[in-house]
Amino acid sequence: MSDLIETQLAVQARWVLPSATGGVLDRHVVLVDEGRIVDIVDAATARERYRAREWVDRPHHVLIPGLVNAHTHAAMTLMRGFADDLPLMEWLNDHIWPAEKNHADEIFVRAGTTLAVAEMLRGGVTCFNDMYFHPQAAARVAMQTGIRACIGMIVFDMPTHWASTGAECIEKGLRVHDECRHAENVTTAFAPHAPYTVEDATFTRVRTLADELDVPVHMHVHETAHEIEMSLDRYGVRPLERLASLGLATPRLMAVHMTQLMDEEIRFCAAEGINVVHCPESNMKLASGFCPLAALVEAEINVAIGTDGAASNNDLDMFGETRTAALLAKGVAGSPTAVPAHTAFEMATMGGARALGLDADIGTLEPGKYADMVAVDLSAPRTTPVHDIVTQLVYSTEAGQVSDTWVAGKALLKSGSLTTIDEDAALSEAAKWRGVLA
Repeated sequence: MSDLIETQLAVQARWVLPSATGGVLDRHVVLVDEGRIVDIVDAATARERYRAREWVDRPHHVLIPGLVNAHTHAAMTLMRGFADDLPLMEWLNDHIWPAEKNHADEIFVRAGTTLAVAEMLRGGVTCFNDMYFHPQAAARVAMQTGIRACIGMIVFDMPTHWASTGAECIEKGLRVHDECRHAENVTTAFAPHAPYTVEDATFTRVRTLADELDVPVHMHVHETAHEIEMSLDRYGVRPLERLASLGLATPRLMAVHMTQLMDEEIRFCAAEGINVVHCPESNMKLASGFCPLAALVEAEINVAIGTDGAASNNDLDMFGETRTAALLAKGVAGSPTAVPAHTAFEMATMGGARALGLDADIGTLEPGKYADMVAVDLSAPRTTPVHDIVTQLVYSTEAGQVSDTWVAGKALLKSGSLTTIDEDAALSEAAKWRGVLA
């Protein structure tokens, strides 16, 4: 017994799915120490070799890599159902932006982000990529709750509740970057809102700083046909060509939405290593268009999946979003073989990790990586019988089947209960904002 290796945590599951593209392991155990996976072995071997301070048994579950929500505006959960069923620019100009100008302060962001994190942890999301005002508030919520987050240093060349100019946005964003430098679970990205809200000089400054700090650039790009028309009218080129001329079309770029793409632009994205973040449900709700997902996959472009904010979706359910992505791709491509379940699940895990530059640490379950993992109960009627684990996860599973969510080996959702969030308090605080916004 004295020869047993001590570890922090052992999680035994009916199935372990280390990655979307690998095989399924039957009755295996994931061993964790100091927040990282040290081994994945069969149950008998685990008992022979290891002594875990905590042993968790999930006999009806599959253990999967944590889902990565690669694009959201977490604080906008407080605007869930606010100004629904409108075109994008009317929704933004007449409803969302005025409400944000009046109300989107640090208190708003803290309350909305806390609610969002509660929803995401319950749905198996272990990492989210955020873009919103007062990013320091969102970063602090992530640090306090333990979820992994990439916090966007948002940039607008127009007055907002956060800053008056693009230069002020960058200055404040750099302070957020400094505050997050030593946080194990929080990274940063520059988050210029969109080509139509940021000027060339500001983009040039963002490009320079992103290179210096080695951080991604997270931006809405080619979201609507109207965006393309505005760019052609003002600059004489489409947005992607303008970004390329400014040096932003690089592997650092996370281009969100990308519903308006020509064939040559797809080839360009593949050649330059641009990451695309696909948000199918928001695109459909706002009638923004259809991202040509099957064509992106065929071109070997890295694609991640995001929910967008709850104001335009209206949830942060990555299981639902991944299912929609797979099914919509088949309809758009006119082929039932387009974007199979394994490809879609890869987008929801490793695709997001790659886009964020975190693929060495998260996205799969393997020794050396952080133990960002999720236990999903497949014993429900909707997921029985189990013929193929991945197709069951993509086409049948709902967020409510998540029982446990770990980030760096720490249980943030344990047997259905949140461990780092007072859920009643978060719900009560969020409810107060309904009256304020109304």
